[in-house]
Amino acid sequence: MQRELNGRVALITGAARGIGFAIAERLAGQGAHVIISDIDLVAGEHGVARIVGTGGSASFAAVDLGQPSDVLRLAEEVRHEHARIDILVNNAGVVSTGPVETVELEEFQRLVTIDLTAVFLLTKAFLPDMTASGWGRIINIASIAGQQGGGMFGNSCYAAAKGGVIAFSKGIAREAGRSGVTCNTICPGLTDTALTSTLTDAQREQIISTIPVGRPGEPHDIAGAVGFLASDDASFITGVTLNVDGGFMRY
Repeated sequence: MQRELNGRVALITGAARGIGFAIAERLAGQGAHVIISDIDLVAGEHGVARIVGTGGSASFAAVDLGQPSDVLRLAEEVRHEHARIDILVNNAGVVSTGPVETVELEEFQRLVTIDLTAVFLLTKAFLPDMTASGWGRIINIASIAGQQGGGMFGNSCYAAAKGGVIAFSKGIAREAGRSGVTCNTICPGLTDTALTSTLTDAQREQIISTIPVGRPGEPHDIAGAVGFLASDDASFITGVTLNVDGGFMRY
């Protein structure tokens, strides 16, 4: 793999496992030093060891994205240690399922805090350094739910948070484009991770039946898209919402 990201520093949230770890592996393989950020210390340190063991460069930074003060603490510590972040991947997220009348205010606020507010806080923290250097990549992981109102199983609150991420990304693309910073959104479809493991077999098969390629996504499918958007090959791509969903969102 071409190491076109040599010398770059990438922060990936929710990167201890699943899609986030696949992204960390991909960017490390392209030469970046990756900071695996997660609430799970043990899994995060294990991820660092795996990447370092295969010749990559990685470190771990603990954070609870449900606590804005902890997000600000993370940003301060990362900037102190690494001086700057070149690539920010806001990947971490939680899901709320079921019709809106079953969702309590506390659950909705936690969902928005993790899925949207943390994206705002980290972007606000690292964007000035990116614009000052004249190069930066912000890649936000949303969901097709943010485009279609939550899918077929009533995820309206989740859709609201992820829809906010999509709109925020487009705005940042406009604000930062002339400074050499791109901001794009990736919307995964059904992807085999812990977040989707709660689906029943019937629900899973129902979704797969609507995917033209006939299978769910895998973490490396999303990581490949991130690797491209982080590269110089994507320097003229910004404000884009890229569906990595096997063709599900084809209408």
